[in-house]
Amino acid sequence: MENAVYLLLGLTSVVCLGVIVWRAWMLRWSNVVPAEVVEALTECRSPDDVKAVRRLCEENPSPLGRLIRLAADRLDWPKADNMDSLEIAARHEIVQLERGLVVLEVIVGIAPLLGLVGTIAGMMTVFGDLGQTGLNDAAKLAEGIALILRATLAGLLIAIPSLIFWSYFSKKVEVLAVEMETLCDEFIRRQYRDRK
Repeated sequence: MENAVYLLLGLTSVVCLGVIVWRAWMLRWSNVVPAEVVEALTECRSPDDVKAVRRLCEENPSPLGRLIRLAADRLDWPKADNMDSLEIAARHEIVQLERGLVVLEVIVGIAPLLGLVGTIAGMMTVFGDLGQTGLNDAAKLAEGIALILRATLAGLLIAIPSLIFWSYFSKKVEVLAVEMETLCDEFIRRQYRDRK
């Protein structure tokens, strides 16, 4: 039973590390909000500039690029309709940015519980042996208790970094979403204001 718990804890730590590396790579600022697209958006004034921005968004695939391209393709729509379709697309992009974070959240909850299961299983073994042999060797009892507590420690050592990275990535997604919303809103407002 203890070996199974340690195996599950090891598997949990590998999954945790994989998700952390994957999300760190995918949530890079330059990957979500490329500087080239932001610069082109700030200089976008005329319909020719919109074509250049659209082309740049196609060359630099990113969540922001997909949203701006969608808004640019629908500039002939009424402003309210364009904004509504953009909000729906933005929610989809945010869901994509949050992918994998639920795995970290689950690991935060189950790693300490797995450690606790290992501790309980180990205590059952130690005290079962103690009941058969008696309390003749206190050093052996202390060694058994130290072994038991390792499972709890392992669970906590997996859960704590998972919690840190889950919180960090959740906040980063929030900041990226606000930045994309601001840039899209400015683009839409400028385009419809200039078309009046």
